[in-house]
Amino acid sequence: MRGRGRMRLRSKDLLGLEELSVEEIRSLLEAARRYRRAYAAGERLNSLRGRRVVNLFYEPSTRTRTSFEIAARSLGADVVNINVAASSMVKGESLLDTVTTLESMGLACLVIRHSSAGVPHFLASRIRAAVVNAGDGWHEHPTQALLDLLTIQERKGRLHGLKVAIIGDILHSRVARSDLWGLSKVGAEVWLCGPPTLLPPALGQMGARITWRPEEALEGADVVIALRLQGERQVQGLLPSLREYRRLYRLTPERLSLAAPDAVLMHPGPVNRGVELSPELLEDPRSAIAEQVTNGVAVRMAVLSLLLGGE
Repeated sequence: MRGRGRMRLRSKDLLGLEELSVEEIRSLLEAARRYRRAYAAGERLNSLRGRRVVNLFYEPSTRTRTSFEIAARSLGADVVNINVAASSMVKGESLLDTVTTLESMGLACLVIRHSSAGVPHFLASRIRAAVVNAGDGWHEHPTQALLDLLTIQERKGRLHGLKVAIIGDILHSRVARSDLWGLSKVGAEVWLCGPPTLLPPALGQMGARITWRPEEALEGADVVIALRLQGERQVQGLLPSLREYRRLYRLTPERLSLAAPDAVLMHPGPVNRGVELSPELLEDPRSAIAEQVTNGVAVRMAVLSLLLGGE
């Protein structure tokens, strides 16, 4: 793949978008666009041949884990997927001991998802290998935010000055936090909307506009991102009922008509059909949900390459 010289990130790890500069975000997006073109053209990409990437996921994942695997293999890396339930961790081995053992086996990059916020940061400070945060608790999901930025940029031609409405379960969403960091840094106006019990007002201090009224968030929005209602993280009493949530916050064609005519509709997946989105919106030409999945492979190729020196 023909590049523009070797780019690297300041850190050996990608732990969140909060720590990235605007220049690093733009470099990652530029690299992702090049990798997407090269991958689509069938170019042989072996820049990470001989490097070992380990996927260690403590939470279920289809899109993120699979796209990291495809990305690493597409760059020629060796990929190891750890089945936590069948590992020594069920015998009481600590996470740190497991990871240091993997590093002794030639680990170059650890891709980790964990239910506790801060776990990737803890590991990154204790091993020499690169660490990529694939989602930690309610904290961040940086590669999802990067693929969201890439999708928006490809659809709209820009990021600066756009109104982006993020609607749904904000409280439990690491995607919302990473999107907020990334979009704010590149000059977009971010609105966060959800039920008051799922809408932390402190996020307003990060630069977001906060509202519990979908109509206000959707009015004239250039981009609408619906979030999954995370039933597995809900604490009893946060929502009166699922029926009430659907009535007030489900995106329908009528609600989406409040956004700009050429608005882009997105969702990080998996979609709870009929809960966050009316089923017909999944087939709407404004939907970029499939493009998000495709862009996820390109973004993760860019991340692995820039961290491991393959660019």
